[in-house]
Parts: sequence; structure tokens; C-alpha cells
Amino acid sequence: MSRQVTIVGAGPAGSILAVYLGRQGHSVTVYESRADLRRVDIDAGRSINLALATRGIVILEELGLLDDVVPLLIPMRGRMIHDLDGSQTLQPYGTRPEEVIYSVGRNELNAVLLDAAEAGGDVEILFNQRCVGGDLPSGSLRFHDGFTDTEYDVEVEHVFGADGFGSEIRALIQEHNTGTEMIEPLGHGYKEITLPAGPAGKHLIDPNALHIWPRGDFMLIALADSAGTFTCTLFAPNDDMEGLDSADAVMALFEGQFPDFVPLVPDLAQQYLDNPDGRLATLRVTEWQLGDRAVVLGDAAHAIVPFHGQGMNAAMESVKVLMACLDGQADWAQAFLTFERVRKPDTDAIADMAIDNYIEMRSSVREEGYQLRRELALELERRVPDKFIPRYAMVMFNTMPYSEAQRRATVQTALLKELTMEAESLEDIDLEMAARLAADLG
Repeated sequence: MSRQVTIVGAGPAGSILAVYLGRQGHSVTVYESRADLRRVDIDAGRSINLALATRGIVILEELGLLDDVVPLLIPMRGRMIHDLDGSQTLQPYGTRPEEVIYSVGRNELNAVLLDAAEAGGDVEILFNQRCVGGDLPSGSLRFHDGFTDTEYDVEVEHVFGADGFGSEIRALIQEHNTGTEMIEPLGHGYKEITLPAGPAGKHLIDPNALHIWPRGDFMLIALADSAGTFTCTLFAPNDDMEGLDSADAVMALFEGQFPDFVPLVPDLAQQYLDNPDGRLATLRVTEWQLGDRAVVLGDAAHAIVPFHGQGMNAAMESVKVLMACLDGQADWAQAFLTFERVRKPDTDAIADMAIDNYIEMRSSVREEGYQLRRELALELERRVPDKFIPRYAMVMFNTMPYSEAQRRATVQTALLKELTMEAESLEDIDLEMAARLAADLG
């Protein structure tokens, strides 16, 4: 049965949802607050590229869109750790050649998804239309038209809020239920910088790695862009970033902490001062729905910090879970309830693991104990691959529920710490015994 569907937000989650629903024969209208990124250059200084991993890839493949996305992808086979003295060490992500993640331009990927949505059936996407209120029980939303600077009301039947962290649809839902909204600030912010391309558009550093300059309480990372540039991001405590308010302060930090980076970006200080500040937080919400009228998904329901490269992947996977709940279910109110019940434990789990991974990226990767535990984890995966999978691989290269990956990782970490407690290298560990213990883990 065809239904009238309204989607608020045309980012990756909203666009993929429009593809699914449009192909099922529903009449879909998507309202997007920003301009059409296929025609207007937007988002300067904000999240130019993203990490695409297995959870997102399988959905693109299911929708027949992967071939269109592949040309946009830059494979990253591991973390390239930059020490203070300029030395570099590659830490591969996994033990298999296919265990890589991909850097992809946010706008380039979103453009493919928007095209697919418009080609998928009765789907209309309206840009520069920002939701500013409404009355969900009566089936009405109010929008601001960015072209005419006027407001108007729209009658709606079913509303899907894919409108991000500051979701207006979430706010409207929670006016009429007993849900809670918990925002957990990380206390750290970020600033993006573009590392320019070299001669003939070539990348100046290895494009096939995620570059990390770990410095304990803060770090710099760099992901390759298809234009030969890199999107680089400084993550640091908010108090520290507030002090970087002049060119001299910016250069003092970078010259002292990232000396090999400075020569690569001639306008480093100017970029830093011109680009907007970003703040980081985790969003946990209860009661994602209001009857069969409305439901939220993606960052509108479960925004996370970006340190496990799973924000977009988790949002895309949430769309797939939602569609499974809707499949064959005539009662969409029940489907929306089931969606939250099934999905929330997993979104809470990846939120926790993303914070854990920030600590690992900015600090732990430099520690000898961490490096030995990591070596042992990869060795155990080689020996008992069906029983022991490192946490990173469970999250990035599998589609097992996040909550299961978190549970297994907790048990595995305890074993790794026990086995390496008195060891300085793998040679000090009875690997056959370790493999037996790993195979017995529940």
C-alpha cells in the first residue's frame, strides 16, 4: 500500500531512506534546509570527507549503488602514526588485504544518493526548506522557504526525521511523549584544515592511510580527498582551543607539536583562524517515535563522536534496520516502536566505543603495552579467526550488532591484558595456550 511520506533531512540517512521508500512505491517528499550540494559549494571548513566501512558498503551494494560510489573512494589500509621527531609507522587495520576503510567526500557521496533517490520512484527533494515547527498530532509541519523568506504549512501523514543533531522533528515528537534527550559533551572540539595538493594534483603524503599525530590529550588527523588534498582535523580540549586565537598561537602549537605538518600547509594559520570551530557531543534519546506519525533516525536519534569512523555507517545501518521493521508491517506505529527497541542497544554501544577509540587514537597508540596487545590480538585472529576478532575489525569489517561487538571486545580485552601482563614481546607469550584461551571465550 502506497503511503504519503515526508522525510526531513537529505543527508546520507535521509537520502538512502528516500531510495528505499521510493522504490517501494511510496510517495516521498524530502525537505532539506541547505542548498542542493550538487549545484552549490557548501560546508567549507566542515566535515569534507568521511570514512566508509563495511556496514555502509553492504547497504550501497544492496541498493545497486556501489559501482557509482567506488570511483569516489580512497582506500586506507591502516593508521600512519606520526611521532614528534617526524618518524612514521604504519599500523595496519587488519590481517587481510580486504580489511581497509575508505575515505570518501561527503558531498560527492551525498550527490550519488540524491540522484538515486530522485530516480527511484515518486520522490521529490525540496532544498532550502527548513522545518521550523508544526503540530505532529494534527499532521502539520511548518517550513521556512529560503528562496522567498516566507513560512508555510504542510499536511503530513508519516514523518521521518533525518535532520541531524539539532533535529526539529525530535523536538516536535518530544512535545507529546515522555522521552528523554541526554546530550553528553565530550569537552573537546575540532578545527578543520585543508592540506593542499602537490604538483600535478598529487597527494603530498601517503593517501592510503589515516594519518594520526597522537599527542596524549589532543591529536591531528588527515584523510585523503580525491582532489589530491587532505582534510585534516585538530581535536583538542575546548579550553586549549580557545587559546588558539591568533596566528602566533596557532603556529606555536603546530611548530611545537606537528613540525612535519607545518611545511605542507603554507596558509596554516589563516585557515585555522578562518574556519569555524566545532564541538563534540554524544546524543542519547529515548522514545524515538510518536505513534505512526513520526520517527527519528541517524544523528537525530543517536549522534556520536567521530572517532570510530561509524557516524555515517551507523546512520545508514539504522535505515536498513528501520526498513526491516517496516517490512510486512501494516501498523507503522508498532514498526517504529520495534525499531527503537531493536536498534537503541546498538547505537548506545557504538557511542561508547567511539569515545573509547578517541582515547586509543590520541594516546594509547603510542604506548608499548597497547602495541603488544594489538600484535597479540592480530596473531590470535590469525590462529582462531572464527573465535577471536579484534574490536576494530568487529566494528569496521563486520555487520554483527554493535552491542555484540562491545560485549565480545570487553571479554577479549581482559584476556589480552592478562596474557601480556609480564611480557615484553610476543616471544614471551605461549601463543598456543593463548589461542586455546581465545577459542574458549564466550
